[in-house]
Formats: sequence, structure tokens, C-alpha cells
Amino acid sequence: MGKTMWRAAVAGGAAAVFTAMAAVPAGAAEGGVAFSRVTVNGGKPIVIGVKEEVKVYVTFRMTTKLKYDSGPTVFPYRGKTDSGDELWNTIYSSDCKVVNKAKGICDFDEWLHIEPRHIDFGNEDAGTWKTAARVYLPGDAHDTDDKNLPLQVKRATRVTVNASPEPVRKGRTITVTGRVTRANWDTHTYQGYAGRSVSLQFKAAGSSSYKTIKKVKSSGSGALKTTVKATVPGTWRWTYYGNTTSGAKSSTGDHVAVR
Repeated sequence: MGKTMWRAAVAGGAAAVFTAMAAVPAGAAEGGVAFSRVTVNGGKPIVIGVKEEVKVYVTFRMTTKLKYDSGPTVFPYRGKTDSGDELWNTIYSSDCKVVNKAKGICDFDEWLHIEPRHIDFGNEDAGTWKTAARVYLPGDAHDTDDKNLPLQVKRATRVTVNASPEPVRKGRTITVTGRVTRANWDTHTYQGYAGRSVSLQFKAAGSSSYKTIKKVKSSGSGALKTTVKATVPGTWRWTYYGNTTSGAKSSTGDHVAVR
């Protein structure tokens, strides 16, 4: 079994998330390279917090008979393909996995790394990005294609839970509290997310799935609070389903014994 080799591309010395490319130089290839079968993060949103590095798995196919110096790479961008903002710190790309040598068809795997500790954008950058593919050719030329594939980039959310008292007598009241917070890319902290509709969910002991019991809106500080009647033992959690700029998240479960 052959060993997969990986090459790394680094943006701005592995520090800058945004890299602005110069306009396509004279003599740069305007054709001769085709990218297809592009998938980014399995079609799921890219959710970014304030500290943890995000790794995004990418697959794509490139067809060309041209010689190339480095790459190819696939990445999120905004603006124009060669003069806009690009969202990545480091890209590790596999060697060509030959599909058809005569036609120059290769498949590639890629890991795109985003480090929010070195990020250079703000909350207004959450939303829809586009996808580009690029390969560098001899003589400082390159070919960059817009793949017409929208990507959702979202701010991470966190949710906590506490159900009490534990244990509780059957028929008595359980108070379930928690808090929903959202990553602030301007301050690199998590802050309370106000006015969110968050689902209180319950999984009975012995069951494998949660069911939504009710929905509660978060307070101005992101706080959650409600009461329910104790009927059977089980686990309680809060789930926020996200929106166009914020990721979905469930809290851990808090088990309550009912006696």
C-alpha cells in the first residue's frame, strides 16, 4: 500500500488568516486546469471559536497536463478570487492520487487549518463565503478558479446545563438552568447570547434519543431557566440549533434520579 505524502502551504508565516493575492500576472494560465468534485467539510458549516484550531477536511479532483510548482489547494474566500480575503492559516495537501495518467487526472485530500488566536477578521465576517481552487505554475504564474460553491462560516456557540434537585421525588418540580454564549471574534471571548430560542430536551433512562420538552428564550445575559415535573429518571440538556451566523450546539447532559 503506497504512502500518502503531504505538502504544506503557509499563509503569511502561519500567522495571518487573510492573504491578499496580487492580480494575475501577464502570462498566467487562463485555462488548461480544471477542478471538480470539490467537497469542503462534508458540506457542513465551518464553525470557529476564539481559541481552538479548526481543521477542515477537503477533497477535490484536478485535471491538467500542465506542469505545476506547488499546490493545488482549495480554500474559502470573499471578494475577487485573486485579490480578496482568504480564510486559512495552513493547508496540508496530499500528493496526486492518479485517476488517469494520460489525461492528467488526479484526486487530492487536504486539511485546511484555521487558528482563531491569529485571526484577523471580526464578527461581521460570519456568513456566506465562496470556494476557490488554485495551482501555481512555472514562472510565477497561477490558475485560480471560482468553484461556485458557497460555504457557511459561523461563530461557535456554547451551552451549559444544570438540573436540580438531584435526586428528586416523583411529581416534584425540577428546575433546569443554563446559559448560551457565542464567540465574539472582535474580543476573542465568549459572551452571553440574548433572545435565543433554546430547546430543553430530555432522554429517559434506557432511551437512546432526546425529545424536546419545551423551548425557552435566553435572557439578556444568555441565561436559561425553566421548571418541569419529575416523572421518570433521565438526562436533561439544552440545545441551540444555530442560525445563519452562529453554530448549533447542545450542552452536556445532566442526569436526575427520580425516586
